[in-house]
Amino acid sequence: MKVRLVRSGVATVGFGGVQAWLLMVAAGVVLLGGCRAQDHRQWADRVTYDIIREKQEESLGEASPFTIETPAYTLRRRLMLDQGLPFATPASLNSKDVEPIDQWPDRAYLERGEEPAEQFGPELVDGVLTVSLVDALQIAAHESREYQSEKETVFRSALDLDLERDEFRSTWTGVLTGMYEAELEREVVIDDEGTIDHQTVGGLEYGGVLGVSQRLRNGLSFTGQLGLDLVSLLTQDRLFSRGVFADVTVTVPLLRGSGEFVVTEPLTQAERTVVYALYNFERFKREFAVSVASEYLSVLSQLDSVQNARDNYERLIVVTRRARSLAEAGELSEISVDQSRQDELRARNQWISAMQAYQRQLDSFKVTLGLPTDARVELVREELDAIRASRGDLIAPPELSESEEEIPAADAPVELPAPGQGERGPYELEYRDALRVAFGKRLDLRVAIGQIYDAQRTVAVAADQLRADVTLLGSGAAGAQRALGGVAQDDVILRPDEGTYSALLTIDLPFERTAERVTYRSSLISFEQVVRAVQDLEDRIKLDVRNGLSRLLEGRETIRIQAQAVNVARRRVDSTSEFLEAGRAEIRDVLEAQDALLTAQNSLTSALVNYRVNELSLQRDLGVLTVDHRGLWQEYDPESEDD
Repeated sequence: MKVRLVRSGVATVGFGGVQAWLLMVAAGVVLLGGCRAQDHRQWADRVTYDIIREKQEESLGEASPFTIETPAYTLRRRLMLDQGLPFATPASLNSKDVEPIDQWPDRAYLERGEEPAEQFGPELVDGVLTVSLVDALQIAAHESREYQSEKETVFRSALDLDLERDEFRSTWTGVLTGMYEAELEREVVIDDEGTIDHQTVGGLEYGGVLGVSQRLRNGLSFTGQLGLDLVSLLTQDRLFSRGVFADVTVTVPLLRGSGEFVVTEPLTQAERTVVYALYNFERFKREFAVSVASEYLSVLSQLDSVQNARDNYERLIVVTRRARSLAEAGELSEISVDQSRQDELRARNQWISAMQAYQRQLDSFKVTLGLPTDARVELVREELDAIRASRGDLIAPPELSESEEEIPAADAPVELPAPGQGERGPYELEYRDALRVAFGKRLDLRVAIGQIYDAQRTVAVAADQLRADVTLLGSGAAGAQRALGGVAQDDVILRPDEGTYSALLTIDLPFERTAERVTYRSSLISFEQVVRAVQDLEDRIKLDVRNGLSRLLEGRETIRIQAQAVNVARRRVDSTSEFLEAGRAEIRDVLEAQDALLTAQNSLTSALVNYRVNELSLQRDLGVLTVDHRGLWQEYDPESEDD
């Protein structure tokens, strides 16, 4: 193949072109080197946390601290190391303790940093962690794996929103290319006389393209690019040529898929999904706080049962010793002594069972908090004393009038006092007042009502897909590209007035819309389902409120009954013990009285704990129990004017 190459004195220009290309490559390398995985992570975090703060202020009225970063020095890690607990893998301690693989892209992510002077959580005393109720709430928010997963759900929804927002941002692209091409033993005409020589002909093609694309909210899409080509021969006369080109394409939908409402629907839904995620997280925090408190108080209730079982065991030991003394004095039969001994053994078994049940509940509670199951942890028993003190008016026996102290005759009419008489607890609201509060505060109801609007938008978008496609396409190009085959041509000057422009109108008539028709009909069904879901949630809220108020009333009556039962059981124990000494009672009477006292004490503790948990549960169901980022709650004040 013969190619005629015209001599040209452009060697200097060609050399300058190579320099320019090398500078472009160097700039590209620098840019690529700066895009580390760590930089992308930090960038994503900044954008996402900004979105979360924005949506917190928009939906909740204020922004609160929020992070999904796993602390390098957790309480779990400290307990495992300080208490010498066994573990199977470094991951049991913390994600920062995991040994990174050779290909791990972000070393800074696993860096631990310096250990803080003050670490999170209570200090260990004699190797034991003592946890109050407030401590438990904070530890759960800091250490719980379930709590962390819920925060990550919010974070992921904000990440998705950033991706949807990116659809309407200007997107820049840059491409650098370089190619060396050589042809061995090529016939080349080297002068005007037609002298032919066989040489190796080589050349370079290099260039760059800078592009931008933009999608507007009305559906218009714009794409443009500006490019530069540099071609140069490395042999013969070192010819050099430059090409400059530009092109623009604009697409405008006129019917189906047009208009801001339809075009921005994915973005609108993503915006609302973040708000829903925040609402759900706030709801979760309240439910989780009540769950932690309920489990904490349940463990304490079992601990109180251990103490009651111990006291009962000690009392029965004394009763057995007394029975033995009376039997030796001939005042009691051996059968009665054996009965007492049997109840003593039964009491020991109850004591041991109560201790083991307490340990099992405590271990389960540690898992809820995110702490090692075998960690040495103790709870604060005084939390029960605080509940007793706050409900002292219910425990104290009511003052009786003179007429009430008199016992009516056996044949007198029986009058049953209606339940719920007397002073109510602070959260025993009137039903309609409580329901009004719940309708205004329940975040899950806000989500459900918002989803009605979402379903309506889905129907509208599905109906839009039934229309015809009418699209206007416009394009324009100016300049020209260069390759080695055109190295002898003149440089290109970009002249828009000499460009090529075109417009195309495309109409796709809606003859076939089976899939779209099915989607539209399904969207109407989904709308009906969402409406029914709101109705169902509203009824369940009413049920929650009614049940919550009912449980409080029942709990208040139960506390009073069990408090009186404890007083009666104590008098019975004292009187039967005295009668036994006087020979006027059997040992079985004393044993039954002891058993009744144990049952009444456990029932009273259980009633107090249940009432307190029911107060928290009602506040949760009303949507008025607020929980901050530390896991601490602020209880509802029924007398507050703000509510």
